[in-house]
Amino acid sequence: MRIATWNVNSLKVRLDRVEEWLGIARPDVLLLQETKLSDEAAPVMPFAMAGYELAHHGQGRWNGVAIASRVGIGEVVTNFGDGPLASALDEVPDDGIGPEARMISARCGGVRVVSIYAPNGRALDTPFYDAKLAWFERLSRWLEETQDPADDLLIGGDFNVAPDDIDVYDPRAYVGATHVSPPERAALDRLRSWGLVDVVRPLHPEAGFYTWWDYRAGNFHKNLGMRIDHLYATRSVAARVTAAERDRDARKGKLPSDHAPLYVDLAG
Repeated sequence: MRIATWNVNSLKVRLDRVEEWLGIARPDVLLLQETKLSDEAAPVMPFAMAGYELAHHGQGRWNGVAIASRVGIGEVVTNFGDGPLASALDEVPDDGIGPEARMISARCGGVRVVSIYAPNGRALDTPFYDAKLAWFERLSRWLEETQDPADDLLIGGDFNVAPDDIDVYDPRAYVGATHVSPPERAALDRLRSWGLVDVVRPLHPEAGFYTWWDYRAGNFHKNLGMRIDHLYATRSVAARVTAAERDRDARKGKLPSDHAPLYVDLAG
């Protein structure tokens, strides 16, 4: 079973690239972030033609998360089960302060999968940064209150946090910045303490293994990136991991996302 995650930075703009990648990589489950679509505009039919069911949680031109599966989709949860988003939310700026379409979960092929798109945080000592930490607090509470670490569960997506200094191209360039601050990293520690394991880093301990590169000219080719997209799983799922990879080629070519897809293969 192959489970992938990919921040596509607009599913409408990059639908052709996503369809192409599905044909090449053939994931059983693909977790998507930054779809930037309403639920009504979600491309259910193109995914169905490719053999995938699509569960989508969006709000229009901002954010948006989805799960595409060819092994079934059931028990869907959106927005941490806190109820629907306001109908006019797509007019609200993408700042992470209010409720936004950043979480969707479902059971696919016997595994509870969760697609997340964490707020960016913008800058330290701002309301946006505080909202980011509050969002991670909500994610942890949802896990602690509704899930069991003994269950088969995997969370994937754009966490907007680099867990360690090795996950950024130059730690000195990020001093005093978001994505690397101690409170953000502590939020990931809390997820791990609950019972999650990073199932990619053990198979790729090398420096330079990034998932995001700024669009600015040369950053991708110089590998000036960050590892902010992750796949975390409970120990029962982690024990089944046979391979993990990032598809850097998907970041190349015409109209790429600024993120590369990341995936793991599970035995059984």
